[in-house]
Amino acid sequence: MTWAAFASVVLIHLAAAVSPGPSFVVSVRTAASEGFGVACALALGFGLGAVLWASAAMAGLAVLFELVPALFVALKMVGAAFLLFIAFMMWRHARAPLDTADMDAAPRSVFSAIRFGFLTFATNPKPAVFFGAVFVGLVPVETTLVWKVAILAMVFVNETLWYILVARVFSLPKARASYVRLKTLIDRAFGTLIALFGLKIALT
Repeated sequence: MTWAAFASVVLIHLAAAVSPGPSFVVSVRTAASEGFGVACALALGFGLGAVLWASAAMAGLAVLFELVPALFVALKMVGAAFLLFIAFMMWRHARAPLDTADMDAAPRSVFSAIRFGFLTFATNPKPAVFFGAVFVGLVPVETTLVWKVAILAMVFVNETLWYILVARVFSLPKARASYVRLKTLIDRAFGTLIALFGLKIALT
């Protein structure tokens, strides 16, 4: 692999990472409702989820999905169900005060935030499709282990740093104050978006 090919993979992944999706919505809400620290832990979970899918793509996951389409369908159904569950919990606790909302669903500790972020990312089949398509086209089979490790490292850095930036912006005092003031409306709007993402995954 050349440096140009490596840069292409990294830049294409960065562009995909910053495109809005379920992870972005969850990150914004977590940062506004629970603060920068928890949202950073969530970002770490997203980064680990991205590494999972990138590693799977390198191992030939896309080929496996082609050989056994039922596996991909099952993954889509699990991912859709998980996102619909998040949406349901957002709607359920939308009217609750901020200090008691989402005690069952929202991450409160560093570990639970990382786990929540990882599950949110790992149950979304969109990264599986993206990494499968990009890696099949841009990462040659003969790529050395060193280059593969470098790609995985940059995937982790791209995903994590982007969501840390999102966390910083939406955890600022003005953003948090706006969230507290409009909590019911925002939670229901975000819950609806998450539900729509889940339905889109299930139906496409």
